[in-house]
Amino acid sequence: MSETTEAGQSEEWVRPRPSRTGYRNDLLLALALAVGTTITLVLFRATGTFGTAPGWQAAIWIVAATMPLALRRRWPEAVALVSSLAFAAAYVFEVGEMLFSQICLFVAIYSVGAWGRNRRIATIVRAVIVSAMLAWVFWQLIYFSAVQDYLPELPREGALSPYLAYGLINIITNLLYFGGAWFFGDSAYRSARARALLEQRTIELAEERERTKQQALALERVRIARELHDVVAHHVSVMGVQAGAARRVLERDPAQASASLSLIEQNARSAVDELHLLLGTLRSEQQETGPVPAHQSSSTRGIEQLAELVADAAGGGLPVQLSVIGEPRAVPGGVSLGVYRVAQEALTNARKHGGGGARADLRVRYLADAVELEVSDSGVGASARGGAASATNSSSGSGLGHVGMRERVAAVGGSIEIGPRARGGYLVRARFPIAPVAADTHSPLIESTPHD
Repeated sequence: MSETTEAGQSEEWVRPRPSRTGYRNDLLLALALAVGTTITLVLFRATGTFGTAPGWQAAIWIVAATMPLALRRRWPEAVALVSSLAFAAAYVFEVGEMLFSQICLFVAIYSVGAWGRNRRIATIVRAVIVSAMLAWVFWQLIYFSAVQDYLPELPREGALSPYLAYGLINIITNLLYFGGAWFFGDSAYRSARARALLEQRTIELAEERERTKQQALALERVRIARELHDVVAHHVSVMGVQAGAARRVLERDPAQASASLSLIEQNARSAVDELHLLLGTLRSEQQETGPVPAHQSSSTRGIEQLAELVADAAGGGLPVQLSVIGEPRAVPGGVSLGVYRVAQEALTNARKHGGGGARADLRVRYLADAVELEVSDSGVGASARGGAASATNSSSGSGLGHVGMRERVAAVGGSIEIGPRARGGYLVRARFPIAPVAADTHSPLIESTPHD
């Protein structure tokens, strides 16, 4: 009976030693059997037909037959051998006790099966004891079959003589006796091993639940950080650009400065509203259901708000042209938010690193089984945005923005490419898989909205 460890090695399970309470219970059992054996011995000898051994021999025999059972779970094989010898001595020296001696031997053989730490030795010891006992029974039956004075009331003649029937009953009784001790001992060992394995699996499941909880918390922290980065980076970037513009034209063009300050105010309010919505929803999700998967979001932003995003970018000084290719249709919330946030981060990077005079193109393609987002600009600053082009789903990149975009796309099973274009500028292309539709959605350009 072996179990496979994590290292791939097969190791036999060993039953642990009992506790102090177990040893104390074994001692109480041995004392109780000693008292019972003493009482039945006195009763058997009082009949006048059993027991011829002197009293001191009987006393020694009681101790030898019962007290070793106090150590039956510590050294079960040795106890079984002592008990079997004591059982045989009861007949050899005619002690005269034939009830509790059998109970003691049964408990001893049972203990070998239930508590033997080396299963091979346990099997050998029991086989030796049982074989010796059965051989003794056979020898007695055969020997006394020729002794006419032994059980003279049982004739020996006939194919199934009374004496033969008596012998068969003795054999069956002994087979049931020893077979029962063997079977119940092994059953107790198997039950103990099953309980130990169940406890081990319970511990492993608890550890796995704890690991899963920690992973969920880590994913939740990443999601919160990503949401905060997307909200703060975009709006603060716009506010920084507008504040600089307002400072430069404040004296010579108060109206333009006022317009820039209005955009700063609008972006500040939008950032505060999004942060309140994000934090409020996170609190309610954690109170009701605990951490939520990273692909879920509490934001109301999505693919439908791309036009507003483009308008904000244009107001921040980055001319953007929005193109929608294919027939727009409803997409899952996680995909919708991912498209918005990736576009938001790409436009923010274009405004921050594109340089003066940069323009951007934002294209959304509705395909049969996916939504593609492409944001390109004509500016410079590739090194500031991550250097060389990244491989699909690569985790490389120098900024948190690139990491956040890749995580958002990977959360819905998509792919993304980020890097400079060969003809100049920078490109972000992401593919978000969605449920396929029967109709062909590879249609020509249906909307082209410049925001200069």
